Amino acid sequence: MTDPYQLLGVPRTASEEEIKKAYRKLAKKLHPDVNPGNKKIETQFKEVTAAYDFLTDPEKRQRYDRGEIDESGQPRGFGGGFAQGRRNGGARRPGGFGLDDEDGAEDVLRDFFGFGNRQRPHMRMRGADVSYQVEVSFLDAVKGGKKRISLTDGKTIDITIPPGTENGQTLRLKGQGLAGAGGASAGDAFVEVLVAEHPLFKRDGFDISISCPITLPEAVLGATITVPTIDGKVALKLPKDSNTGTQLRLKGKGILNPKTNQHGDQYVRFTVMLPDQVDQDLRDAIERWSKRHSYDVRGKLFDS
Repeated sequence: MTDPYQLLGVPRTASEEEIKKAYRKLAKKLHPDVNPGNKKIETQFKEVTAAYDFLTDPEKRQRYDRGEIDESGQPRGFGGGFAQGRRNGGARRPGGFGLDDEDGAEDVLRDFFGFGNRQRPHMRMRGADVSYQVEVSFLDAVKGGKKRISLTDGKTIDITIPPGTENGQTLRLKGQGLAGAGGASAGDAFVEVLVAEHPLFKRDGFDISISCPITLPEAVLGATITVPTIDGKVALKLPKDSNTGTQLRLKGKGILNPKTNQHGDQYVRFTVMLPDQVDQDLRDAIERWSKRHSYDVRGKLFDS
């Protein structure tokens, strides 16, 4: 059994007006027509309505406060409770929610919602918004694409992923939320886009970066090499003496900025790679060269 004061969230010293105010607030939140299909909320509504009925009956409230009866109106020891409805508080009308003709709960609802228990409300209420998450590939996010999702009502739709979509960006699908009440419009669906990482491309705003390995001869002698971009392969002229960390820019090969309608750039950073197997010829050549040339690559490590 639940204390009616606790159900309404009021102290035992609460005035009738304070009890009415507390019930109005809960009724607005819990009424079944505001929460269609939610059985748990409907049960809560029945309980707080029964509590209001109980506490606005002066005789029952006084006897309860004196400990003569329990929450169901029965003498102490007989059990009961609001979840089963009131045993001695009048007949419950078919289809009602614990509102009795001689009680004031119906008047409160009529004042608040504009209807009584005899007539279901014709209130207009916009449908609730719903949230989803969808994972897309890196290229679909930066170049745009389509993704199919299933909605809570079982419907399947294809959504458009705009070019340049960022990880965590939310797309709004107007009218794809829960249905409204009383002919009001449906809510919206908000889809959070989770962008999968790409094995090569990294994003920085609307720019793209990529790490590109080059051979020792390409690094020393220079070469024209092929590198990937989000739009396909392009030829890139690698200058002589390109060391690890050398970086070149491919202008306009980044991501489209929908606000400026301009593309970012792609930055290609090089890493010099030795062959998988170093043969004796390379060792001999490096040894001959190193005897005539020396250079310090670690001196700056100890400058501080």
